[in-house]
Amino acid sequence: MDMKLEVVVIPVSNVDRVKAFYEKLGFRLDIDLVKGNFRAIQFTPPNSEASIIFGKGVTSSKPGSIDQLVLAVDDIDATRADLIARGVDVSEVFHYAGGPFNNAEKNPRVGGRDPQGRSYFSFVSFKDPDGNGWLLQEITTRLPGREWKSMRPQAMDVATLAELLHETEEHHGQYEKTHGKHHWWDWYAPYLNARQNGSNSEEAAANADRYMDEVFHVLPR
Repeated sequence: MDMKLEVVVIPVSNVDRVKAFYEKLGFRLDIDLVKGNFRAIQFTPPNSEASIIFGKGVTSSKPGSIDQLVLAVDDIDATRADLIARGVDVSEVFHYAGGPFNNAEKNPRVGGRDPQGRSYFSFVSFKDPDGNGWLLQEITTRLPGREWKSMRPQAMDVATLAELLHETEEHHGQYEKTHGKHHWWDWYAPYLNARQNGSNSEEAAANADRYMDEVFHVLPR
């Protein structure tokens, strides 16, 4: 099953003030919903699949109580410069003395980029108007196992697609000889879909035949 982090709720005291801040930050405004004494605002960071929500009547948590929300960036210097240009008060670049997120040290933050230039190790920080804290973490290369494997079929090159279309045409020709009038693309679609999802040619042909029978009722001649 898929379980994606969708929303993080942050507590704020002045909704309009914080809304203006995240607009300035460059986050995308998705929702500004008002219903009686309730108000919910949703923003999404650029290219993020997770969003933030804040507003009135959304959470009982104390405004500014969120300590560290992390935004991954591939160039921390460029991102920092962009935020400064937008008027955001951003820290200098730093790294952690004991490694990423290790605040157990007496003086955990050390000025400057990670001396070894490692992915995951360089940061900057900023706060929203209520004091909710954000970290930018530079991730240039992810460690092995840190990416979910895509379950979607990979894109085909032109030569491979041409061969698959030729194969589809051959199998469709056999079907066409024995069945009534129909649109060829209605048979091609379930065949190609089955092949791209791992079925062999015989299984794909049977799937296309079944589809035509169930959906279009194309009977043998």
